[in-house]
Amino acid sequence: MSIRFTTRARGRLSAWPVAIVLAFGLVACSGGGGNDDDKPEASTAASKSSDSRPDAQEGDPAEALAELKGPNGLLLRITSAERDTGGFVTVNGELKNDGDKNVAIPSGLSGNETEIIRNGRSLGGATLVDSKSKKRYYVLRDTDGRPLTTTGLSTIKPGDQLAVFMQFPAPPVATTEVTFQLPTFASATISISG
Repeated sequence: MSIRFTTRARGRLSAWPVAIVLAFGLVACSGGGGNDDDKPEASTAASKSSDSRPDAQEGDPAEALAELKGPNGLLLRITSAERDTGGFVTVNGELKNDGDKNVAIPSGLSGNETEIIRNGRSLGGATLVDSKSKKRYYVLRDTDGRPLTTTGLSTIKPGDQLAVFMQFPAPPVATTEVTFQLPTFASATISISG
C-alpha cells in the first residue's frame, strides 16, 4: 500500500514540471505565430499565380505602414506595429523577393552583435528610433541570447515572400511614431498602435 502511494505521488509530482514548461511555452508563443505560418503560403501562391501583374497587397499601400527597399530586389513591407500590455512592440511584415533571381538573405540583417550572429541569420539588426525621447530600441533577446524575431532565413525565390516579425521594448505611451531601421534597407517612419 505505501509503495503504491509513493509511486502514485512521484508520478503526480513529475507531471508538474512538464505542465509548467508547457504553460510557459504556450504563453511565450501565443503572439499569433500559428496564424503567421498560414499567411506566407497563401501569399506565395497569390504571388506566383500573378507573375505579370502586381499582387493586390502591393497595389494598396494603405494596408502597409511602410515599404522598405533593400538590396537585390528585396522588399520589406511592414503591416503592423502593435504595443501590448507586457511592455513590448511587435512589428509584423512580409519580406519579399521582387527581383527575378534567387536572393540569399544578407547576413548584415542580423546586425553585428556576436550573441545574435551566433544564432543564425535573422532580422536581429532591426531597431526602432524614438527621436522625441532620443532613444534607440533593439530587438529583444530571450534568456539564451536568441533574438525575438524571425530566424533561420536563407534564400528567397523570385516572387516569394515570408511573414516576418520583430519584437522590441515599447517606447513611452506618448510615443506613437518611430523610425524603423534594418541594415542594408531604407528606413521609414511607422505608427505604433495599441
